[in-house]
Amino acid sequence: MLKRLSELMQVKKLIALGLTLVFCIMALREAISSEQFLTVFSLVVAFYFGQSTVRDTKKE
Repeated sequence: MLKRLSELMQVKKLIALGLTLVFCIMALREAISSEQFLTVFSLVVAFYFGQSTVRDTKKE
């Protein structure tokens, strides 16, 4: 449990989570359109998971 918590606190993960939270709030307040939200969110998720996959592949 503690290991998973420490993994969650990595800078890249915090940025991805924070950005996701901010854009969710902005979308709910209708400060941005759903299309803008989807574009930014897709980019963040694709980059994050792409980086994770590359790291996992290198470990094996």
